[in-house]
Amino acid sequence: MSESLTRLLSGVVYVTLLLFVTSYSDSPNSFFLLFGFFMLIAIYEFCQLININKILPIIVGGVAFYLGSQFRTNKTNDILILIATLFVSIKCLLLLFNTKKEKIDTISKYIYLIGYVILPFIIIAKIPFDGNNFRPKIIISIFILIWTNDTFAYIVGKSIGKHKLLEKISPKKTIEGFFGGMVFSVLAGFLISKYYFHPNPKYFNTSVLIWTVSAIIISIFSTLGDLIESKFKRIAGVKDSGKIMPGHGGILDRLDSIIFVAPFVFLFYQILDYVS
Repeated sequence: MSESLTRLLSGVVYVTLLLFVTSYSDSPNSFFLLFGFFMLIAIYEFCQLININKILPIIVGGVAFYLGSQFRTNKTNDILILIATLFVSIKCLLLLFNTKKEKIDTISKYIYLIGYVILPFIIIAKIPFDGNNFRPKIIISIFILIWTNDTFAYIVGKSIGKHKLLEKISPKKTIEGFFGGMVFSVLAGFLISKYYFHPNPKYFNTSVLIWTVSAIIISIFSTLGDLIESKFKRIAGVKDSGKIMPGHGGILDRLDSIIFVAPFVFLFYQILDYVS
């Protein structure tokens, strides 16, 4: 089987599984379990990537925290988790743009593990909730915007891209591709607001504005998320974070965008909730 066909089939299985499990019913249980499983694999891959040896206690602790944060949730805890995650996100950005740093100290390894992997999965599990109502369309729409951004950033970059975005980290990404991905993400956001959510015409303009801003946030931070994971892989000297998905690498290779996007989208939703 050719590498391209293997990659295509693996991608189809991944997307089908994600969409089916997330939208299976109005109950969040299947979605919650799927991303808990993804988190387990991501923890293992990241520990291997940055050379943390005591993996089992970390996995047990991560699962306990993931479960506890969902069953004992309140606004204050959500904000504290968000603040902690944003703090580590900033640390990740500093690492990304630090051209000299090629080694991660022990304390930072655990900080990254918690704030770059575990906490974002907890936030992902909170995003589809509007109060106590589970709305899978929200998380599905976010994935659609990420996939749109990735696809058209690649197409535009390959077609007309001339200026490298961050060549030392990801030689194939271009500035033209970045803006091309953003434009098509905004278009996808408009289509989502108009056709996927079937909004009340009275609130249509508000819905378009929300999904346009969401598309811009997702386009920017999904690109940064991909670059940050590339930075970790470059420091580790590996091509992929794992081998669980033939042709694609590991779970981190597939979810690097959503785990970095999640806290910023969640912050935007908290601001909207506060304003409304």
